[in-house]
Amino acid sequence: MNPKLNFIFSRRSIRKFTDKDVPEEMIRDLLEAAMAAPSAVAGDPWHFIVLRERTGINALADVLPHGRMLRQATAAFVVCGDIDRAHDRQESYMLQDLSAAVENILLAANVLGLGSCWLGIHPRTGRMSDIRDLFDLPPNIIPMCGIALGWPRERPESRTRFDPDKVHYEQW
Repeated sequence: MNPKLNFIFSRRSIRKFTDKDVPEEMIRDLLEAAMAAPSAVAGDPWHFIVLRERTGINALADVLPHGRMLRQATAAFVVCGDIDRAHDRQESYMLQDLSAAVENILLAANVLGLGSCWLGIHPRTGRMSDIRDLFDLPPNIIPMCGIALGWPRERPESRTRFDPDKVHYEQW
């Protein structure tokens, strides 16, 4: 692994956090990193619900079956997209834009020393409905994922899952 890329290789899903708060300026840094992502025809369809209060973070944990780590996290995001701002109002373009923003958040969190974990919401209709109700989302806003954030209580080793059998040059 190229050591210059360790900020990528050392990014791992963190599920154990300390109780130390994430400073507001770091939340802003993560949101700025998110909004630096590429977006089809610069539609920037992203919206972010920032959760810092225990009540909201626990409510998010309650509706995400794999979100138990949220109960230890000291901050969380719900990443949503505005279908009206997506290129050609296409859900696929919106999801691509949001995914790029999420990856920027995850990498920025890692560089800043924070831990994070991406939690799927879309396309699970039950989860989407629960999030829509929980946060009173307008009809044009589609919840895509949650992100648990905090100071990691664990630091897994850097790794890559590179598999040369999945690389095809010039054609399949």
